[in-house]
Amino acid sequence: MSREVLLLADALAREKNVDLDVVFGAIESALAHATKKRLSVEAEVRVAIDRKTGEYEAFRRWEVLPDEAGLEHPDHQYLLSEAQEIDPDIQIGEFIEEPLEAVEFGRIGAQAAKQVILQKIRDAEREQVLNDFLAREEVMVTGTIKRMDRGSAIIESGRIEGWLGRDQMIPKENLRVGDRIRAYLLRIERGGRGPQLILSRTAPEFIMALFEMEVPEISEGLIEIKAAARDPGMRAKIAVKSNDPRIDPQGTCIGVRGTRVTAVTNELCGERVDIVLWSPEPAQLVINALAPAEISGIVVDEEKHSMDVVVDEEQLANAIGRGGQNVRLASEMTGWNINIMTVDEADQKHTQEATSIRDLFMQKLDVDEDVADVLVQEGFSTLEEVAYVPLNEMLEIESFDEDTVNELRARARNALLTAAIAREETVETVNPDLMSLDGMDADTAALLQSKGVATTEDLADLAVDELVELTEMDEERAKQLIMTARAPILAAGE
Repeated sequence: MSREVLLLADALAREKNVDLDVVFGAIESALAHATKKRLSVEAEVRVAIDRKTGEYEAFRRWEVLPDEAGLEHPDHQYLLSEAQEIDPDIQIGEFIEEPLEAVEFGRIGAQAAKQVILQKIRDAEREQVLNDFLAREEVMVTGTIKRMDRGSAIIESGRIEGWLGRDQMIPKENLRVGDRIRAYLLRIERGGRGPQLILSRTAPEFIMALFEMEVPEISEGLIEIKAAARDPGMRAKIAVKSNDPRIDPQGTCIGVRGTRVTAVTNELCGERVDIVLWSPEPAQLVINALAPAEISGIVVDEEKHSMDVVVDEEQLANAIGRGGQNVRLASEMTGWNINIMTVDEADQKHTQEATSIRDLFMQKLDVDEDVADVLVQEGFSTLEEVAYVPLNEMLEIESFDEDTVNELRARARNALLTAAIAREETVETVNPDLMSLDGMDADTAALLQSKGVATTEDLADLAVDELVELTEMDEERAKQLIMTARAPILAAGE
């Protein structure tokens, strides 16, 4: 009988083109399953086949658990203290094993054994096909729709299958069984039915991969697509950069008479593609991304990672786009928050900011309106600038003599010191529970506590928009703080 095992394993390995160890593992599972069925309890069984002789042994096994864990399944679990009475050297996670009489290979329920073995081999085949696919480092899957499942599509590509969810299809595209399509590989999921490719036709990476297929210069490294953003089926933006000064990246991606970009557009159900010139300078990149709108001015706020883009009244519609589409895609592609405003709105905002800064200087430096106005006009916007800008730069201000400059610097430093002391006192009164939260600072914690949010549980109960309204922080930081506060609660629930 041992020879029969060896012959069967060798034949299956050759026929299915899988590793011999995989076949032996499948036969061991089948033998273990058959042996287990003879027992009257829910036991765990292990079968070991000698790879050289074909002889096999069966063992009943018990997993060793910590004493404090308790036994949920006494038929195949031991507590550590009990297990150590049998084997003093046994450790948690190891197994106590007891030999069993193995079933005769020829007496196994032939159909059941065959099903177990073939299923294991099918799984191994799928894994091998997937590994071969991954080894080619492909991100684009081309295949045929095998069937539709509640609006989603199962794509057959050679010997592998992919899942294209309804939410990953381009809106309004009408896909049918038999259609040949392309999709981008988002990720691989391993479930009970084996590994499956999860595909997308809406991801920004899909349009980047399509251009790489249509534009040889991209795959050759002469041109790079640095970023992309999409409103699937409607409009997209990609930012391109040339690594060869002799090549025009925009014209190359468009192609002669627009052939290259048209091929991509056709694949994307008519999605209009704006090809934007990449710039390492964020402001210039935003200007390029908002084309065809003409920009009158731009103000960058590094701290808030946002830009105020100023346009003439007649350019406002172009800059914003239908339904805000142009500015939204430009923001997604560049990674900056973009605020479009007219010249009048920009002037009004500038006036409000200047008034706010002037009031700050008048209050904290104890100066009159004229002195505060001079500081604002000279470009000072914070107390830190007044306190620590090099002395010679402040002495260049015609309206101030040396004594005035020294006095202003001293008052600014005193105001900063007073604020720092107040912050330290605030920290002492803030609930340590809030301060222990990763990403929390003293000022935010004090503000939250003053609004009745005194613990991490209170913070976890808030919605993102509520936290933004309470603190005026940006939405991304609010989301991060709330998720951090909720993490222990979610972990405990699991």
